[in-house]
Order: sequence, then structure tokens, then C-alpha cells
Amino acid sequence: MSTPAPVTVIGLGPMGQAMVRTLLAAGHPVTVWNRTPSRADQLVAEGAVLASSPTEAVAASDVVVLSLTDYAAMYTVLDPATEALRDRTVVNLSSDTPGATRIAARWVADQGATLVVGGVMAPAPMVGTDDAYVYYSGPEAAFRAQERTLALLGAPRYLGEDPGLAQLLYQAQLDVFLTALSGIAHAAALAQAAGIPPTQFVPDALQTLVDTPAMIDADGAPGADFETGVHPGHLSTATMMGATAAHILGASEELGVDTALPRAILSHYERALAAGHGRDNWTAIFEVIKAGRTDGQAEASPASSARPA
Repeated sequence: MSTPAPVTVIGLGPMGQAMVRTLLAAGHPVTVWNRTPSRADQLVAEGAVLASSPTEAVAASDVVVLSLTDYAAMYTVLDPATEALRDRTVVNLSSDTPGATRIAARWVADQGATLVVGGVMAPAPMVGTDDAYVYYSGPEAAFRAQERTLALLGAPRYLGEDPGLAQLLYQAQLDVFLTALSGIAHAAALAQAAGIPPTQFVPDALQTLVDTPAMIDADGAPGADFETGVHPGHLSTATMMGATAAHILGASEELGVDTALPRAILSHYERALAAGHGRDNWTAIFEVIKAGRTDGQAEASPASSARPA
């Protein structure tokens, strides 16, 4: 049996620490570096080696795992270590946009290294468990060479050569997650405004999330309505759901609760109705969402993590 290869982990937030512990438990020698060295104290006690600089950390292993805030942080950390990067595989498990990851892939290649992009679909406590999985994209040969090691963190789901694909699906999953969290927080605020404590209301809201798949499952094929563009209105219609969305907005206005979320949701149904989908299933909002904005309003641009020119 081969000896587990050394791995470097840079970035020791909760996710990075969970990765280090998972790798150590599997017998990998792990070198770590973090801007705040004290975050490594317990990991060192558990067997990790703390590097004195990013250059030393990169030089310690052929594979360098990054768990940072965003891709801008990668440049900040690795700029002083570019000479050590040659022939390394950089596995960036930080969050950012697909475009930022493609720019990063070119930058890493310019340093003589290879970038594999990942998106971890698990909170830190689940890293290394059977419930964790990770999206990956980038050069397949580089991914396959590290697949056994990466599988320790969560089941790998390789998507293809385009480095942006892993981030795209990662952000799409977080779209579901963050929208659901905002929905629960908004609903709890509505309930509290009416005198119902959140601790009394939220358990029922969580059950609503559990029951939600029944609204999306089309004859045992979740997502089929989106994919086919066929939206039979036998269970619910865009008209009915749009009316509900309007009532949620009205209740929010009456109770003085923030209206940004219900206004956004109502706009989907209003545009679906305007496009002639009133008798179609609620899934018809997919058609107007994928078509983008049509009202002439400019979208706000998020701060870019692309490397400055």
C-alpha cells in the first residue's frame, strides 16, 4: 500500500480546518499556512506542520488546497510564492464567480502550475462524511491524479474541463440555499410581527421545506418541466401562485416587514402572466427567469475577484 502523499492546505477557517483534520486522519502529511498563525495551533498539536510563509507551504507538497474567502485572496497569498508553484496542482475550493475562476486558471498556468476548481457542497462539520460531495472542473488529468485524495473530503463530482463549471453549479446550489434561508427569515419576521414567536413558527416552516419537492417532482423526474419547457397546470397555475405572491407582498406591507424578497418573487409571476403563462404550472416562471430582465433596468455588478490588470 502506497504512503499517502503530502498535502498543503492554505486557509484555516472552519472549512480549512475540517479539511486538514480529514487529511490527517487518512494519514496524509499536511502542511498548513494561514495569515493568522494562531489558527494553526490546535492543528499542529494534532500533527500538521505550520509553514512560515506561503512559499514554504507551496514547496512542501505537489498539491496545494486553497480554502480562502474568494479568488482575490489567492493572488494575495500566492503572489510571493510564484516560483514555488511550478509543476504544482492548485485545488482552489474557495468561492467566486465562474468568470473569476477562468481568469485564475490562466494565471495559475502562467506560473507553470495547474488549477483544479472545486465547490464543496457541505458545511464544515460534514467534510469527510458520506453526506459530503464536491463539484470539480478543470484539466481532467490533473483532477484524476488527485481524485483519491480529494475523495476524502467528499464524493467528487467531476463536471468537465471548463474551470468555471464547478463554480457555476456551486453558486447555483447556494442560490437555492440562500434563497431558502432568506425565505425562512422573512416568514419568521411576518409571524413575529403578528405576535407569533419565531420558535413557535419556524418548525412549521422547516416542514414546508421538507414538503417542497412534491411541487417540483414531475412524474418522478425533478426538473423535467424546466428542461422540456412543458408546464402542465394540473396542480397549480402561475395565476394562482402569482396571486399568492401578491398576498405575501400585501401582508408584508401591512405589517411593516421588508418587501424586497416578496417583490422579487411577485415580479417572476407578473412577467410569466404577461408572457401568456397564466394557465401553465408555476414552473413557467423558469421561462422568464432564464430569459433575463426585460424591463430595461441595469443589474448591479458584484465586486470582481478577477486579478487586477
